[in-house]
This record gives sequence, structure tokens and C-alpha cells, in this order.
Amino acid sequence: MDNVVLAAPLQLNSIVDGVGIRMVLWMQGCNHKCQGCQNPQTHDIDKGTTYRIEDVVKQIENQKYYDKLTISGGDPFYQEEALLKIVKNVKKMNKNIWLYTGYRWEELLQDPIKKEVLSYIDILVDGPFKEALFDIHLLYKGSSNQRIIDVQQSLQKGCLVLSKYND
Repeated sequence: MDNVVLAAPLQLNSIVDGVGIRMVLWMQGCNHKCQGCQNPQTHDIDKGTTYRIEDVVKQIENQKYYDKLTISGGDPFYQEEALLKIVKNVKKMNKNIWLYTGYRWEELLQDPIKKEVLSYIDILVDGPFKEALFDIHLLYKGSSNQRIIDVQQSLQKGCLVLSKYND
């Protein structure tokens, strides 16, 4: 397979990056430069650590007690080809996948690789973080402009379907 640049090794036991107790894969690289971003250290692709994709996939597979994975960053779509390989393999493990991105749903549908990635994702939290719209009471997102999208229902129906976790 190829390589992927990560901001950190696989994180276990997250309860804030999606529903349930989750693993989190922090991918390096982002061009959105959102004011007030909680992870500015993940923006520069050269400041991450390079891993072989098959090693990352194996590490996820070895976590037998976790059936939920969140992919965040940075923006995972910054490394879209590596991301596609990861989600294809993780979905074969029958794991629930959430993904956070600064892109909007409508933008992602315009790009063939990004759209293919979506076909493996269960929940997408889309949109850039906007500091002026930050609300500490929001679950699973940082600002009110972000949407929590049921990806599979949206793809099946051909229109945006917000998740039951969206408020």
C-alpha cells in the first residue's frame, strides 16, 4: 500500500469524537486554516509522522474491543488517496466510521475520490469550524454551521440527510 502522514498514533477511548467509545485516527495536513481551530498543530503536513497504510490498518484491526473509528485531523481529505485506502479496509472490518472535514458535503460530491471515500463513511461532520459560531453545548461538533450527516442515507436518497445526532 502506500504511506499516510499522521498527527499522532491511534488514540483509544475517545467519548467526544462521535457516539460511543471510539478510536481516533488523527491525520496530518489541512489548508482550511480555521480561526480558533483546536488542532492547529495538524495543519503542516511536514510536521506529522509517516506510517505505512497497512500498519495503520493492522493497528485498527488489532483493536478487537473497538467497533467505532473516527477520522479527524487536520483534514483527512488532505490525503484523500491514503484516506480512501484506509476506509476501504476499515469498512471490511465492519466498523462504524465517523469523519470530520472542513469541506462541505456539496463540495465533496464534486470530486470522484472524495465521493468514493464517502461511500465507506457512516457519519460525516462537515464544514469549517467558525469561531463566531462556537457553542460549548453542541454535541460532536464545534460550531453551529457544521452538520452531522447520515452519509449512507444521503447517498441512497440522493439528497442531504442530517443524522439524528444533529441538533
